[in-house]
Amino acid sequence: MALSATSARAAVKADINVTPSANPENRPEGEGEVKLGIDKDGKFWLDLGSGPHQIPDDQLPARLQTVYETHTQDKILFLKADQNIEFGRVQQAIEIARQAGVRVVGAITEQKQTLTKKSSS
Repeated sequence: MALSATSARAAVKADINVTPSANPENRPEGEGEVKLGIDKDGKFWLDLGSGPHQIPDDQLPARLQTVYETHTQDKILFLKADQNIEFGRVQQAIEIARQAGVRVVGAITEQKQTLTKKSSS
């Protein structure tokens, strides 16, 4: 599940450059969505709907567990990670999320830019 960053650009304002995707799902943000960002320095940013806030590594597991204990219908986390960080950091975030009760991790991506030649008529 990929969410276009254009609909979630305001979600995580940390310095995160994501890898473009050819066909992300372009949809508006839903109320109550939980978004986790990982910036170029590997720092976590958690957005519960009121804007992103940096969260220390040691506080992330308990914070996510508290959030997902109250989510009775969905257990989705949207993840936006800088393209230049090591994948191990992304794996760590996913493992923390899974242990906190997350069942689905969706990726927030940018729309891949394509150049098209203008037709001459």
